[in-house]
Amino acid sequence: MKERLVVIGNGMAGARLVEEIVARGGNERYQIVVFGDEPYGNYNRILLSNVLAGSHDPQDIFINPLAWYAQHHIDLRVGMHIHTIDTENKAVYASDGTITTYDKLVIATGSKPFLPPLKNLLREDGGLKTGAFAFRTIDDCDAMIKYAAQARSTVVIGGGLLGLEAARGLSNRCSKVHVVHLPTSLMNVQLDEPASELLQAEIAKLGIQLWLGKLTTEVVGGTSVTGLGFKDGTRLECDMLVIAAGIRPNMELARQAGIACERGILVNDGLVTSAQDVFALGECAEHRGRVYGLVAPLWEQARVLAERLTSPTANALYRGSKESTKLKVMGMELAVMGEKDRSLPDDEVVTYSEPGRGIYKKLVIRNGSLLGAIVMGDGPTTPRLLQHFDRGDKLPENRAELLFALTGESKAFDVADLPDDAQICNCNGVSKGQIVAAVREGKRSLPMLCNATRAGTGCGSCKPQVQALLELASDGLVVDDPALHYYVPGVPLKKPDLIKTIKEQELRSVSAVFRALADGKEDPTSKAGLASLLKTIWGKEYEDERDARFINDRVHANIQNDGTFSVIPRIYGGVTTGQELRRIADVALKYDVPMVKLTGGQRIDLVGIPKRHLPDVWRDLGMPSGHAYSKAFRTCKTCLGSEFCRYGVGDSTGLGIKIEKRFQGVESPHKMKLATTGCPRNCSEATTKDLGAMAIEGGRWEIYIGGGAGSKVRKGDVLCTVETHDEVLLYMGRFMQYYRENARYLERTYDLVERLGIEYLRQVLVEDSEGIASRLDQEIQAAVDAYVDPWQEAHQPATPAQFAEALQPVGTSIVP
Repeated sequence: MKERLVVIGNGMAGARLVEEIVARGGNERYQIVVFGDEPYGNYNRILLSNVLAGSHDPQDIFINPLAWYAQHHIDLRVGMHIHTIDTENKAVYASDGTITTYDKLVIATGSKPFLPPLKNLLREDGGLKTGAFAFRTIDDCDAMIKYAAQARSTVVIGGGLLGLEAARGLSNRCSKVHVVHLPTSLMNVQLDEPASELLQAEIAKLGIQLWLGKLTTEVVGGTSVTGLGFKDGTRLECDMLVIAAGIRPNMELARQAGIACERGILVNDGLVTSAQDVFALGECAEHRGRVYGLVAPLWEQARVLAERLTSPTANALYRGSKESTKLKVMGMELAVMGEKDRSLPDDEVVTYSEPGRGIYKKLVIRNGSLLGAIVMGDGPTTPRLLQHFDRGDKLPENRAELLFALTGESKAFDVADLPDDAQICNCNGVSKGQIVAAVREGKRSLPMLCNATRAGTGCGSCKPQVQALLELASDGLVVDDPALHYYVPGVPLKKPDLIKTIKEQELRSVSAVFRALADGKEDPTSKAGLASLLKTIWGKEYEDERDARFINDRVHANIQNDGTFSVIPRIYGGVTTGQELRRIADVALKYDVPMVKLTGGQRIDLVGIPKRHLPDVWRDLGMPSGHAYSKAFRTCKTCLGSEFCRYGVGDSTGLGIKIEKRFQGVESPHKMKLATTGCPRNCSEATTKDLGAMAIEGGRWEIYIGGGAGSKVRKGDVLCTVETHDEVLLYMGRFMQYYRENARYLERTYDLVERLGIEYLRQVLVEDSEGIASRLDQEIQAAVDAYVDPWQEAHQPATPAQFAEALQPVGTSIVP
């Protein structure tokens, strides 16, 4: 006769426990009954933000659908709430009136959202006011998606991980998203101040407005949310509110049953509660004074409890978890483990910061072992650090070996050196050994491997390690994944096939492409790439949908880390006039511009302009956009050339002005920086630009392509040598159009040139070996003809709220 095991809770902890029990043959010993409040199978809550963002369909995040439970003879009772536990008679009472007895009971009720005590938040019936949402379940997510379709401005209360992920998801659906956070730094529990500042800068680039150090006191509005009120007397207008201010353990059911509770349901090392044959695990459980909110400790608890329940002689004990996690926050890779700051005088702290690349690393070391670490923006160094942290290894004396990859070290080195039980995927608790076993069973492409093990299907930060293990364990027999060749991840076509289909079906908007080629499923990560491609294909006929653009392209200015913008007007060839300089100076004074910066592209940058002032600044300047914010032709740097310089052999300034006036605003897969130089002394660095022209003896010009002087330094290759300015314009335009048509999205010109080879490009673009030169010339001319200065939207904004900001004073003051 089987014993009856009842599990209350079908969330990530409860369902994982059942999986572990089944894997150990426990369903031969137990009749397993699972109660779940939600009417679904088990799903991955970590991915709810991806559903909110639109990058995942709700069905994509289910781990165990209803059929899985039936297949393993598990009695799953969905949509069923347990309201009473009778520990004396060993029975539970459900919302449908049924009573179920148990031999063993597991409480895995998880947690619930914390709702701050805000005035006017709740209706009379206790529910949230219309337009206000908690973010915890798939139903919450669905309701938020539906409401966001009509929302103009959304506020998320909470600058922790959950709040930031909610904001990221909503930024793809709402024109304005704000994050309000009481502490003065984001993710203050996990990150120190420098890491938080770096994260804040990255978030600002997404157009999300941050309000830090703000104490929310009330919700404004009658039946629906219209704004928030703060303790400092300001208000923030909004018509949608999401509360992601933390969680609290669901322990009321246990407390009513007389089971000992403090911060959570108290359990010992065997995960046993104070009641006989009653266990608890997950976010509702308190072990040795700690309640865990990360998934990795939940997986450890599930393994220990499953072993104890399925083996009478098992002596497995849960002694607590060393907390570490790998995740993606706002698209940035982040790893956090252990302590974030020193707590003893002798603790050693090692840091490295490179804000320009979004990289920050910090080690906290005690007695030669790793006590904690923060790694942001550099995933390859994380596995080795996690290994040292988990094992308590003695660290090398040269700490740089921990912060940076060793010379010649491959990405596979880190994972190859890990033990089989090392956890690779924190989101789903997948070990190295499980991944290697799946590869050897035939899962030899990354999608097959991820689907089989679930590794990489959470936040995605572990995918490089999963890929490395795939290559390591497959002995080179990796199956090619066609998705690697898609132009954008959300549309399953290579770029040539995508262009052909778009033209054949006359798809002129991003939403039309998704409807026709992706079964109507929108992928936010694909929108910007598609928008760029469609504008390249259709020119004036492109149907502009602003939600497909980044914030920079929506307001035609480059967002800064404080939420303001920089304005860089076009100064053709770096040549200006006294009148233009006076207008720029007048604008700087009128709008109290915090910084006026001369740029490396021979222009003037007005930094720190609030969004609401952008149209006024543009009108007062009376100059065209310099396109310093977009993936497009940006500027052409020049030297004096033959007009004034005694060494000049060609009019580089005149040529540079012609180039800028012809190609201004031409969009491309990535930014293009150009230069012209009047002699081989190369004062304007024309050989290290995406395109460059150098004057040489005899009045001729060498045209260079594929140069770079940023994070990658590369001298460009000579495409051809010509006699006139007009020929320079011809061949530069021809290469630009070929680049626009054939480069991958976000592929720089130097990568395209290296990938295809300069000899091939000369044959196609100069010798016309494929007979496409005339068409390329016509297409780039069409792009030039389609150009409209985007700063003209100062006179007629694209949308009513394009330049709006929402924070306003209440209008009253309190005098002490």
